[in-house]
Amino acid sequence: MASLENYFDKITHKPNWFIGDRVEGKYNKIPFVGTVLVETFLNEDEGPKVSVQVDLPILYKGKVYSIITTKPKDLKARK
Repeated sequence: MASLENYFDKITHKPNWFIGDRVEGKYNKIPFVGTVLVETFLNEDEGPKVSVQVDLPILYKGKVYSIITTKPKDLKARK
């Protein structure tokens, strides 16, 4: 069992953001503040993504978003 633990420690993505972290950033040049829902890593081509529930809805191209998905590097911790 320890060998499997070591194996997955080496190959899996280590998250930068955890559930409940308060973050801020820009989504398509629109500033937002929100709470991290989950950080996922689906494949090597796209890299990691973070789902964020924003405090105030974002209107972008005629649609209203309350949950957005962005790259971890586009976020910073909210103090």
